[in-house]
Amino acid sequence: MATATKTAGYPRVAAMRQALASHRIDLLVLAPTNNLRYTLGGFCPPGDERFCALLITPAGAALVIPALNLQQAREHTEGLTFFSYADADGPHAALNQGLRAVAAASPLATVAVDEEMYAEHLLVLQAACRGAEFRLAGEVVGPLRSRKDADEIAILREAAATADAGVRAVFAACRPGVTELELVEIAGAAIRAAGADGVAFGSVAAGPHTALSHHAPGRAALQAGDVVCVDIGSKLKGYCSDITRMGVVGGADPDPEFDRVQTLVEEAVRAALAVARPGALARQVDEAARGVISAAGYGEYFVHRTGHGLGLSVHEAPYITGTSDLVLEEGMVFSIEPGIYLPGRFGCRWEEIVYLDASGARVFSALPRVVQTSGSRV
Repeated sequence: MATATKTAGYPRVAAMRQALASHRIDLLVLAPTNNLRYTLGGFCPPGDERFCALLITPAGAALVIPALNLQQAREHTEGLTFFSYADADGPHAALNQGLRAVAAASPLATVAVDEEMYAEHLLVLQAACRGAEFRLAGEVVGPLRSRKDADEIAILREAAATADAGVRAVFAACRPGVTELELVEIAGAAIRAAGADGVAFGSVAAGPHTALSHHAPGRAALQAGDVVCVDIGSKLKGYCSDITRMGVVGGADPDPEFDRVQTLVEEAVRAALAVARPGALARQVDEAARGVISAAGYGEYFVHRTGHGLGLSVHEAPYITGTSDLVLEEGMVFSIEPGIYLPGRFGCRWEEIVYLDASGARVFSALPRVVQTSGSRV
């Protein structure tokens, strides 16, 4: 299901067509993004400056595609209607033909577009759908993608194991003098050796850089006593993993406040895990984690949401924020990752990816949440 293979029929297209009426949307337009990959069971045409879009209405579906990608699309799909165009002609005629084919003479008053569609492609679409109200495709696609089926859960579990291998490799290599970038390369090699198809992202932060929640790794060399934050993810069969673990470089003691902070973050993770279950609101999970940190006087240093969904994308629905009244459902997959970041000193974040079954949150990673150490501090 996650690989680009020929499939007869597209149940996810059917589900989206049914959902359009309840959202009062006449046309759903998906660009060559993970939304389209999800919808077509793993296949996605190349995405570039050429207009390409899957058009879905209650009456049908069609793919507008550049002619140079048409044969590939035919080989990897079955029963899909195509409207292709040559570079010399541009997409306008093919798009209009596709719209007429799927609209079934119905007016297209409300159009939902892929959030990641190129701006120039949106302008082409708006010109073809003059007078329509434009909304975001996430209204329809987000709820479907957020509820993973058994096959998706199995792949995500496999992906998590490859990320675990990357974390182990990084902490085995931590020592004074090794750079953040070198550790990122070590993580990537270990992830691939564990069976992943590739690296989704990789970040290693050391010392004061750990106080930056989204640090871009550089040539900074680890020093004795540095706190180290490893935040990495893999790609497997189209799906992502994501994990964050903390460590300390041996040879010296870390900042004296680190032990207190990492204990608080661990308590926040446990509090959120206890609340995360079908029927709970997303904001209740965020409130549980944030409450622990705020009660200890560190609330201003927890600077981001508690979690995000994970699947074909590293960040997708559902989002675990303090303002979301989304009701959590069985099959949802998301991160729980509270953190405390003390500017100029250090930061600490534990991140678990969980999926919800009938009884609550289940953690994918097999790694314990304990501070990894290297050198003489072991």
